[in-house]
Amino acid sequence: MAKPKPQRYGQADLEFLTTEPLFQGFFAMDAVTVRHRRFDGQWSDPVRRELFERGDAVVVLPYDPVSDRVILVEQLRIPAARTSETPWLLELPAGIIEAGEPRESVARRELIEETGLEAKSLTFLYSFLPSPGACSERLYLYLAEVVAPEPGEARFGLDHEQEDILRHVVSREQALAWVADGTIDNASAIMGLQWLALNHAKVSGSPA
Repeated sequence: MAKPKPQRYGQADLEFLTTEPLFQGFFAMDAVTVRHRRFDGQWSDPVRRELFERGDAVVVLPYDPVSDRVILVEQLRIPAARTSETPWLLELPAGIIEAGEPRESVARRELIEETGLEAKSLTFLYSFLPSPGACSERLYLYLAEVVAPEPGEARFGLDHEQEDILRHVVSREQALAWVADGTIDNASAIMGLQWLALNHAKVSGSPA
């Protein structure tokens, strides 16, 4: 029997009082004023917060269960320069969902654009909020079964979006070792590869 969810409150316990646009570019920043139900049952005073609005995105975990290989992409992420050893990150393919666009279409498109590979099948795994303290973005993670090429590097990306993407074809063990030693340090790649570590036997059809 399923246990009840632990959260006490829901959407009805949050009231948006005002929304003030602060910036509109490729992404947007809003200032919102809200009030919310407190854990003592009373309503809070008005609270002002800034929200980073960048839309939602799809993340794809490309995996070949026959060769037991994972496809990663490497690209420059300028915000990572402040804290990462290198701002060129090893990631999973990903892309923003346009208005009205099916998530599966985004997954297939980004997989081709960033790796040159087509998905034999797509399986939705779960969605998550990568930074809910400041950003409204929700990520949707998919497993894509692919036929991995031989290990090596190849360049991809769209010139008109100034993308410069390097594809890496590596063993599952190598990808997980990079998670363990911190070489892979971005949330979506860590979460996707940890899912694969937990579910490898089910995905590959091999004994655990």
